[in-house]
Amino acid sequence: MRKRKRIVNIGGVKIGGDNPVAIQSMCNTDTRDIITTVNQIHALQDAGCEIIRVAVPDMEAARAVGEIKKQINIPLVADIHFDYRLAIECMKNGVDKVRINPGNIGSSERVRQVVDMAKECSVPIRIGVNGGSLEKDLLQKYGGVTADALAESAMRHVEILDELNFSDIVVSIKISDVPKMISAYKIFDAVSDIPLHIGVTESGTLKAGTLKSAVGIGALLSMGIGDTMRVSLTADPIEEIYSAYDIQNVLGLRKTGAEIISCPTCGRTQIDLIPIANEVEKRTRNIKKPIKIAVMGCAVNGPGEAREADIGIAGGKGEGLIFKKGEIVKKVPENEIVDELMNEINRMIGE
Repeated sequence: MRKRKRIVNIGGVKIGGDNPVAIQSMCNTDTRDIITTVNQIHALQDAGCEIIRVAVPDMEAARAVGEIKKQINIPLVADIHFDYRLAIECMKNGVDKVRINPGNIGSSERVRQVVDMAKECSVPIRIGVNGGSLEKDLLQKYGGVTADALAESAMRHVEILDELNFSDIVVSIKISDVPKMISAYKIFDAVSDIPLHIGVTESGTLKAGTLKSAVGIGALLSMGIGDTMRVSLTADPIEEIYSAYDIQNVLGLRKTGAEIISCPTCGRTQIDLIPIANEVEKRTRNIKKPIKIAVMGCAVNGPGEAREADIGIAGGKGEGLIFKKGEIVKKVPENEIVDELMNEINRMIGE
């Protein structure tokens, strides 16, 4: 069961409590290029992104945040390192959350100025702990980057904000080592009611990164840990959104979009199923309504084995059967299977 955390409101998207695990991504555009950044955010929102983050490397980017915010419809998060003035400027310009480490922005007075502005603007702060930027004394204490070191670093940053009576906090503890990441989140989750943003940082390319993220994020979600998430990929950010929904759908946390089940093929398969399955997956990627689609290689057992699917196909020799809830509705030539299947799906989701 998911642990109930304090609720944090990020530009109208609430996380914590019983709220859904919100799906995030981050633009890979130059934030100072307002038009390109806004266009990417719109594309990500169309794919299902619920919270978007942008990098803020300098004051020009901080000022651009205000214009970007005017042109989008999802919460905007500013990602800031070291310079407290950028955080303040972003909040003045309407950002919905800032990601910053209080311990890395200098004096206590600078931290206080950031917190005062966050209070004034009702902007949450995400404390983002990363394995690559741990404090030197923690590295010495634990002999390197360990789960305990990561969790203690997060707690330190939280204490800084606690002392300033600021509780509108989200914490992330990211590292590319999946077992360490899982352990660090478990340690922190056991002692805090702060909502957690989960993910595997620098996870890799589309294939490798999706696999690592599915294992790491999926493990945490299955333990009830996580209130918002990002799948970090060296790929088009839209792929991050698709992967995030796939992970949540597999765990039953969301029921949205197309879920495809397909057989691994065997000696009974008399149809070229692999390209058919890939094509079905590609053409159903943007479906928003929940629907389970089966792609089976055997016309004898296919409909029966996949009777829980809303619709599916089962191959024969040069032909295929289209079935709904295990009941055959038509037989079509092999070269028409995907088109006929999509026709039936479009009719179903349009009803």
